[in-house]
Parts: sequence; structure tokens; C-alpha cells
Amino acid sequence: MKTKEKPARGLYLWELALLAGLAAVLLWGALSLREQTALSEKVVRLHVLANSDSEEDQALKLRVRDRVLAETEVLLESSSDREDAARRLEAALPELERLASEEVAERGYDYPVSVRLEETAFPTKTYDGFTLPAGRYLALRVLIGAAEGQNWWCVVFPPLCAAASEDVAQTALAAGLTEGQVGLITEADQGYELRLKSVELWEELKERFE
Repeated sequence: MKTKEKPARGLYLWELALLAGLAAVLLWGALSLREQTALSEKVVRLHVLANSDSEEDQALKLRVRDRVLAETEVLLESSSDREDAARRLEAALPELERLASEEVAERGYDYPVSVRLEETAFPTKTYDGFTLPAGRYLALRVLIGAAEGQNWWCVVFPPLCAAASEDVAQTALAAGLTEGQVGLITEADQGYELRLKSVELWEELKERFE
């Protein structure tokens, strides 16, 4: 009479370990995504889109960026939170568009310029001293001409564009970000790179389901 073969215990334990590891990663990713969502509710990004990838259009993009940044730094200097910053930017959209168009014309171009304040999906982006995880953020968007060239991103509230790398954490905390959120955007948080990757994966899953 044949006896039943015993299940391979090593394989069974390996499968359990794999499932446990996957569950831990998904849970960590979900927690990181929640942290990213809370973070996105406290910042306003700047997104400048060049007309094309030509050397001239890319140089123009940076000129327009500098003009807009100079104005927003003054405009948001006394903003206490994102809601206040958003109200100020919304009210200033016509003036910001005028300044950006003026800069384009002064450089000898006739590209149309559009300035908007809207929710926008961003990939993970690294700046000088901090990294913002992928996700949707409120953004001040400056579209130059066809807006088909390489883009320029930063953060106008808190004023992280202007902050030196060593001042990023202090500037972010002063604007109301928590220590956990500051840890998410700087290398101060343990598992920093893995957390950013987990947020990216969750954002991709959200996009597919939506």
C-alpha cells in the first residue's frame, strides 16, 4: 500500500515567508501613501513647461521661472498654510500670467503663456536637499507655447525652491509639515528610498484601477 507523501515543509515555510514579506511591503506602502497624501495637502508646487526641448526654449523656460519665482516669493512670504497660499496664488494668476508673457516678449518670442493653479500628477522628483514622492499635488503651472519641452519643478509653498539644502527641514517644519513628513522628503527617515518606491508602486496601482 502506498503511503501519502508528506508536503515539502521547506517550500511551505518559504511560501509563508514570501506572503508575510509581501504583506509587510503592502502595509508599509499604504502607510507611506497616506503620509504622502497628508504631505500633498500642505505644499504647492511650481511646474514650468517649456515650448520645446530646443536650447533657446529651455533657456527661455528658466527666464520665465525666475520671473515667476521672484513674484511668488514676495506674494507668499507671510502665508501661514497651503490654503492661504492657494488663495493668494489664485488671486494673482492674471498678474503672474502677465509677468510671464512680458518676459517671453522681452526675449523676442511671441509664444502664448497660460498660468493655472490645478491638481497635477507628478513622478518622484529630487531637488537640492529633498525629494518629493510621486502623487497628486496642487501646482502653479506655467505653460509656455506648445508646452512640449522638458519641464521644471519645485515647491513655492513652503518656499523650498529658495531654501538652501541645509535649511529645507527647518523651512518645512515652520510651514506646518510634521517631522514624519519632513522625514519622508529627506534622508532623515529610515528606509527612505524604499518608502519612496513603495509610494510610486501604490500610485501606479491607483492609476490602473481608476
